[in-house]
Amino acid sequence: MQLSVVIPFFNEEDSIVSLCTELRGVLDGLKLGYEVLAVNDGSSDSTQAELARVSREWPQLVVLQLRRNFGQAAAIAAGFDAAQGEMVITLDGDLQNDPAYIPEFLARIRDGWDVASGWRQHRRGAWLTRRLPSMAANRLISALVGVRIHDTGCMLKAYRRSVLKDVHLYGELHRFLPALCRWSGARVTEVAIEDRPRVHGVSKYGLGRTLRVFFDLLTVKFLMSYGTRPLHIFGRLGIAMLLPGFLLAMLLTYERLFLDEPLSTRPALLLAVLLMMVGLQFFVMGLLAELITRSYHESTGRRIYSVCSRTVGGVKTES
Repeated sequence: MQLSVVIPFFNEEDSIVSLCTELRGVLDGLKLGYEVLAVNDGSSDSTQAELARVSREWPQLVVLQLRRNFGQAAAIAAGFDAAQGEMVITLDGDLQNDPAYIPEFLARIRDGWDVASGWRQHRRGAWLTRRLPSMAANRLISALVGVRIHDTGCMLKAYRRSVLKDVHLYGELHRFLPALCRWSGARVTEVAIEDRPRVHGVSKYGLGRTLRVFFDLLTVKFLMSYGTRPLHIFGRLGIAMLLPGFLLAMLLTYERLFLDEPLSTRPALLLAVLLMMVGLQFFVMGLLAELITRSYHESTGRRIYSVCSRTVGGVKTES
């Protein structure tokens, strides 16, 4: 199996036939072994029935039915777990991602890139509710995670399957897959594509999702910077609180002992005690986080590194 295509579906009954027809025409022309993993994320319409009907006519289409609506990240993760291809393509089930770009994405992977991310240069949709939040989110993501991606929300992406084995998705983390892969050492590039208008159904995105994406972005930033050394951040916060509190306490002690200044009416005394207490709490939180991190890595056997290839006798094999 050379290629796996993962498509999450949620109430997209009207798009299935057209998408599968386009996709099959493109994939059959590639002349390689492929599979299409359609993940029905607990749709309430006839999506499952439509996928089952198409699969009877298209043997390469594998339909995964989730027990309920778990969310897009979970649906993509289910597709990744079932994928057998050396390369993995993801795209939306709403016809806005043109399957005709798939050969170009695969060419980037064959050229040595580990991840090829789609970039909708001429984004469609409402400017205030779709395009403006997307632009702001993309710039914030690039600044925080240190990976320059113009369009993190584009679903059309290609991956070398070996880089996905250590990536775990939840929440809205599917938007940060290129950043998560880059964190493990993957080489990431972009492919410019055209954004097609939605023909059927309604968009599942809106302003309400922006806040959830922001919280997950903070999670990604923490995992990338301090996932294996949490005391480094909690220790810094502890010092930032403890040191000013200690210096203020020393100043107040000097004033009380040598200048005979009363402290009972001084708010600075309470501030000094508060700063030192909060600083100590941060240190304790950091130590507890270190213990949890150590227990997690030792109990799960998860490695803190990623090997991309081995060379034995001059012959290179990918891991």
